[in-house]
Amino acid sequence: MNTEQGLRGSYWIETAPGGEPTLPPCGDLAVEVAVIGGGVAGLSTAWELARRGHEVAVLEADRIAAGVTGHTTAKLTALHTLVYDHLRRTRGREGARLYADSQSAAIRRAAEIVADLEIECEWEQAAACTYVENPQRVTQLRAEAEAAREAGLPAEFVTETELPYPVAGAVRVTGQAQFHPVKYLRALAGDLRRRGGTVYEGTRVTGLTEGEPCVLATDAGVSVRAREVIVATHYPVFDRALLSTRLSPRRELVVAGTVDANTAPRDMYITPEQNTRSVRSAPCTDGKRLLLVTGEHFTPGAPGIADVEERLARLAAWATDRFPDLTPTHRWATQDNDSTDTVPLVGPLHPGGHHTYVATGFGGWGLSGGIMAGLLIADLVEGREVAWAGLYDPRRLGSVVREGMSFLKHQAHVAKHFVGDRLPPVTAPTSGDLAPGDGAILRVGGHQCAVQRDDSGQLHAVSARCTHLGCLVAFNHAEQAWECPCHGSRFAPDGRILQGPAVRPLEKREV
Repeated sequence: MNTEQGLRGSYWIETAPGGEPTLPPCGDLAVEVAVIGGGVAGLSTAWELARRGHEVAVLEADRIAAGVTGHTTAKLTALHTLVYDHLRRTRGREGARLYADSQSAAIRRAAEIVADLEIECEWEQAAACTYVENPQRVTQLRAEAEAAREAGLPAEFVTETELPYPVAGAVRVTGQAQFHPVKYLRALAGDLRRRGGTVYEGTRVTGLTEGEPCVLATDAGVSVRAREVIVATHYPVFDRALLSTRLSPRRELVVAGTVDANTAPRDMYITPEQNTRSVRSAPCTDGKRLLLVTGEHFTPGAPGIADVEERLARLAAWATDRFPDLTPTHRWATQDNDSTDTVPLVGPLHPGGHHTYVATGFGGWGLSGGIMAGLLIADLVEGREVAWAGLYDPRRLGSVVREGMSFLKHQAHVAKHFVGDRLPPVTAPTSGDLAPGDGAILRVGGHQCAVQRDDSGQLHAVSARCTHLGCLVAFNHAEQAWECPCHGSRFAPDGRILQGPAVRPLEKREV
C-alpha cells in the first residue's frame, strides 16, 4: 500500500503484461508509412492502415502505451465536460454535431475491435456524467445538455446520481465505455504485427526531412524512409505550422485505491469545479473495485510547481472524504495538451505538407480523440473525403479569431518565460541550500544549471535550458523531474527525456 506523499507508477502499466521490449531497427529502414509515437493515436492510426493493407512501422521512444495513454483514467466518452454548448456558439450546430459524430464513432470502433480481437481489457459500458454541486451553475449544465442533444448524443439533465454526495445537477449520456487502456493497446500492437506491421521501441525520432520519400533521423543513427509520416507524439516533436502557439500543456494528478464493489460508482463522473474532479471505478479483485479520482491540474514547470505534493494531499483528502472506505494504493500524474479553441488538431502537419500528418491537442480526452484520429488519418492517407476533416484540420482558417483570449493568454505565458528566464534571479541559492530530494536553478561558472541532490546526498547537474526552444526548466519535487513551462517537456535529474516535445536530453554540467 502507498499512502505516503509522492507518486507511484500507473496502475494500468503495473497490471498489464509487457513482454520483452522490441529493439530499434538494426539498420536503415524503408516503409510505406512511419508512425511516430506508440500511444493510442499512433497505434490506432497504424492499426487502421495495416488493416487496409499498408506497410506500417511504429517508432516509439520508450515502450508502447507507457506515456500519456498509460497514465490516463481511461474514460472512453463523447461527453467532454462542457464542450457542446461552447462548440454550438463557436462552430455552430453543425460543428457540434460533427464533433459528437466523430467521437461516438471512435467509441463504436473501439467496441468493434475489442469484440473482433477478443481483447481482455476489462471493457464495461457505462454512462458519462458532467455534474456540479454549486446551484448557480445549473443553468450552464442545462445549456450543455440541450447542446449535446442537438448534436445527436442521448443526453439528459438529471439531479440524482449514484455518487455518495449530493449534486445540484448533471448532464448524463448513456452508451459510453471504460476499459484498461494498456491491455487494449498491447493487444492492438500484437494484431498490428500479425498484419505485417512492425513496432520499434526505444527509438526516438530526432529529425524529419520532408520529400518523396520523407526521411526520419533517430537517436540511434538509423534513418527511416517513408512515403507517409504521422506525428503522434502527444505534443508534436516537429512543428512546421507553429502548432505550439495553439497548445497549452497541463498536468493532472490521480489518486487510486480500492473500495467496496457495492458502493463504487459504476458510471463515469467529472466536474469542472474545485480545479476539476473526475471519478470512476474499474474492476478489481476480492469484492473490490479500483476507484480513480483525478484533478488538481497545473501547468508543468510553472510557478507553484513546488506545491505538487500539497495538491496530491488535497486530492487524496477529497477522495477519502467522499469515499470513506477508500484504501489508496496508487498515485500518479498525467499530462494533456489543450488546444486554444478546444478542438483537437488532426490532419496535415502544415499547409504545404502532402505526406505528413499530426494528431495532438486532445484536451484530456485522448482515448476517444486518439481512436478518432486513427480513423481520420487513415482515410486522409488514402485520399478519402471525411465529413469531420475540416473540423479538426490543423490548418483551419479563422481559428485564431475563435481562440481569442485563450490564444493571447497562452502567448503571453510563453513570452513571459522567454524574456523572464533570461533575467538574473533576485536571490541566488547555492548547492549547500539543497536538501536531499530538492532541486534548484543555480549559477555555476556563469551558466544557469538545474541541480538536484538525490537521497544519498549526491548532486546531479544539467543545463537549465530546455532543448526544445530554450525556456528555463523548474523542479517538480513530487515527481523528481525538471519541467519546461513553455511546452511541457520533462526531464529526469540526469537530463534524460521523460516527455517531449524535446528530442535531445539536457546536457550534463559539473558542479
